[in-house]
Amino acid sequence: MSAPQAHAPKNGPQGSGPKGPTLRQLTVQALSSVEHGYDLLAPMFDHTSFRTSDRFLRATRDALAPLGPFEGGLDLCCGTGAGLGVLRDLCAGTVTGVDLSAGMLDRARLAAPWAELVRADARDLPLAPRSFDLAVTFGALGHFLPRDLPALFGQAYTVLRPGGRLAFPLPGPPRPGSRQALRLRAFDTAMRIRNAVWRPRFVMYYRALTLGTLRDSLAGAGFTVETYAMPEFGRREDGSPRCRLVVATRPTASGQSSGEAAPADGPAL
Repeated sequence: MSAPQAHAPKNGPQGSGPKGPTLRQLTVQALSSVEHGYDLLAPMFDHTSFRTSDRFLRATRDALAPLGPFEGGLDLCCGTGAGLGVLRDLCAGTVTGVDLSAGMLDRARLAAPWAELVRADARDLPLAPRSFDLAVTFGALGHFLPRDLPALFGQAYTVLRPGGRLAFPLPGPPRPGSRQALRLRAFDTAMRIRNAVWRPRFVMYYRALTLGTLRDSLAGAGFTVETYAMPEFGRREDGSPRCRLVVATRPTASGQSSGEAAPADGPAL
């Protein structure tokens, strides 16, 4: 997942590999609902640039490891299951994946037959409260509008145990005026026009959710929020990290989070 916004769906508005979907297939997907669109894309998804890269997965796993140990793990919007391996490495207990698309879950069953997979909307989880110690999500937050975040993060808070953590990598936005920034703005504008004139809507935006918006929404759900630099991706000219790991912790009864160890670089707010 090398897109400049990790909360955007997977990797960005880029091309696909030789085994990936054609332009016509991508167009059909974009004119479908989110659920049906990913059902159509599922057999080819892992051959597209939308799949979260192994580099991001390894970096996330390595950043979370010092914050453990963890028992049960949950991947929200797990897609074809790329992130389930991160949880398997980190969690001693059951690993569960949730996704709205039945087609994506079919592929996840092939990739992670050891995981429990549930078809559900992440804003309405059919899971027992306080069941997990660690929840992750990779590249899916662009499918949610700011108004969806209270339900999304509220559900995550409910299914995490006190001291449990919700984590996701978040690359910084591209430099204003850069080619990448202009490309993402054009993509979001095209999607807004598409959704204004076509039904069903397909929510997929790269610039709707900023770090500030996410932090405020997580805090509003009851989490304490920290961000950690991910040193694998370096720093910008101004010294800020190119990518952060956002870690939201459900407080314990005493108001303290569990697992006080942090990645080597420490908080990078």
